[in-house]
Amino acid sequence: MSEQEKQLELLQGTLDLLILKAVSLGPLHGYGVLLRIQQISGQALVIQQGSLYPALYRLEHQGVIASEWGESDNNRKAKFYSLTAAGNLRLSEETEKWNRMSVLMGNILLATASAVPEQA
Repeated sequence: MSEQEKQLELLQGTLDLLILKAVSLGPLHGYGVLLRIQQISGQALVIQQGSLYPALYRLEHQGVIASEWGESDNNRKAKFYSLTAAGNLRLSEETEKWNRMSVLMGNILLATASAVPEQA
């Protein structure tokens, strides 16, 4: 299987949660967020910069992440993002929702014809 085939498409609405999780592990500049998501997904998720930066802006505008200018590893000026208290709460709530949905979907996908009640 090629690397491209191993990469998964992001489900609608999961990018914000992935960004919140990535910055919860420590402050990161935009490209660092992208790399962190790739790293913690085992390279299975690749985030496009065209999706990432609007999401970072939106999350900052919502007050769940904050930014501060700093210097990147290659001595360039970069905006570093970190989780706010509101972001920590959102991450916790969204993680709980995702976990419930994951269990629900797993149960649905395991259903067999013999386990489904007949329709009247």
